[in-house]
Amino acid sequence: MPKKIAIPKNLEPAGKKLLKEHGFTIVELPDQKTSTLLKLASDAFGVILYTAPFPNDTITHMPNLKILARYGVGYNNLDVPYLNKHGIFVTITPLANASTVAETTMASILALSKHLVPATNEMRAGHWAEARSHVGFDLAGKTLGIIGYGRIGKMVEKKMSALDMRILVSSPHATKATYGTVVDRDTLLQEADVVTLHMPVLPATKHSIAAREFNLMKDSAVLINFSRGAIVNTPDLITALQTGSISGAALDVFDEEPLPLTSPLYQLDNVLMTPHIAANTVECNNRMATDAVKEIIRVAEGEQPQWPVH
Repeated sequence: MPKKIAIPKNLEPAGKKLLKEHGFTIVELPDQKTSTLLKLASDAFGVILYTAPFPNDTITHMPNLKILARYGVGYNNLDVPYLNKHGIFVTITPLANASTVAETTMASILALSKHLVPATNEMRAGHWAEARSHVGFDLAGKTLGIIGYGRIGKMVEKKMSALDMRILVSSPHATKATYGTVVDRDTLLQEADVVTLHMPVLPATKHSIAAREFNLMKDSAVLINFSRGAIVNTPDLITALQTGSISGAALDVFDEEPLPLTSPLYQLDNVLMTPHIAANTVECNNRMATDAVKEIIRVAEGEQPQWPVH
């Protein structure tokens, strides 16, 4: 009997095609609710997941489950040790999105440095003079600080090196950088004009960018967070932006997603916000879909996955 795979309904056709070519039965889920998964595919061998939580007790109702394939690289929505203990692989797609996320990070840095969004908004409102009043700053000659030196951090370093910026890198595992200089985190925070975060959520990193860190930064500096919302203490960030401890931020991830409409972040004109779309391109989505499917194929054929997490 063909193995059943539960997938998001809007998974890219390339991923669906690959599953069909390998003889899987596909169940397309209309939403990310656990109740929907259990109703339609409790007997699934594998599940392709976006970012919705996957409660531990779900597996008690899924006796055939062997793999949860993340569409992306973050996995803080999963209790990986618990799942591994119960014989379930958790996989990610680390090669699919690094370049795309780095491009989006670069775009946000450029947009912040030149105040492109507020200038556009002023023009749309018919305020030509006000739009011209937003004076930006050059990136050439400034210092970029990269906290986290995995695939995405390294790709950001490579792409941003073309802008003639001095680059500092801080990571517990980095001893040498390709284009920049490895320094301790406090030095990076004190010297960088742009601080960009590229690290996973771990006990040591959760809310690790907070009031103390903002006080170390220049009041002219900007913060970029395209990693995970939980890395930053949001109330402290809001205070830093409101009081001028830092001059701006670009955020693609948040503690709570969707970001509640009551968040003070919506009222701050020195914040560029996007709804977790750093990897949202046609090419990257196709890569993530097919890479997730390839992990399912490996496990179904009795092989070890290429990118398991533990």
